[in-house]
Amino acid sequence: MATFVLSKEQMEPFSFSAIRPATDCHCHILPGIDDGAQNLEESLLLAGRLVEMGFGRAVCTSHRNHLYQNTPDTIKRAYFLLADAIKRENIPLEIIPSMEYRIIEETWPEVLEKGWLMPWEGNHILIELPISNPKRIGSLDPADEIRHLREEGYAPVLAHPERYLWCSQHHYRKYKDAGALFQRNAGALEGMYGEKVSERAEYLVSEGMYEIVATDLHSLRYADYFRAIGFNANSSRA
Repeated sequence: MATFVLSKEQMEPFSFSAIRPATDCHCHILPGIDDGAQNLEESLLLAGRLVEMGFGRAVCTSHRNHLYQNTPDTIKRAYFLLADAIKRENIPLEIIPSMEYRIIEETWPEVLEKGWLMPWEGNHILIELPISNPKRIGSLDPADEIRHLREEGYAPVLAHPERYLWCSQHHYRKYKDAGALFQRNAGALEGMYGEKVSERAEYLVSEGMYEIVATDLHSLRYADYFRAIGFNANSSRA
């Protein structure tokens, strides 16, 4: 799996389709621990759909936020359960355990204090901001948190910035300048999340801010949408 360089000056536009096997770095297919797959049966169906989309590897990024306070222990239990089932069912998908960390006062400081970061590809960490209530960020400055991660040797990946409609152009530039890689959700440009999110995604594309595309797969409804628009990992670009 390709490794991102850590120097901001050396960051190059990245497409997961360039990796072999193609890797989805954002999905919620671990069973029963967040708002993604609710049981092992659904997890296996979603794993199969990822293979159908052209993926050979998936980073399982279950939520760590005020609603789903996962820890490395809860992640690992669900991971081993699914990994064993995938092997038993002969599904050609490698899975990697991690989390999607929301930068909010309620949960993020505890993650850092207890050392609960679960990087993938050595140093990558998927972070997100509140979708509709930025007040939950509290006294934290996401740009400072991004810089702190980079200083510690991590490569922070900001999930679906197009969905943060409260963000201004200044916010995006601030997070980018702090060193975040931007990850667009598949389907965002096509209207999966509504017209306003689609327009925001088009703006970020026009500004060349995205490095990564990922599915953020939660359910068969998502998978059916991707099938309907003909989404495939081997033909998608950031």
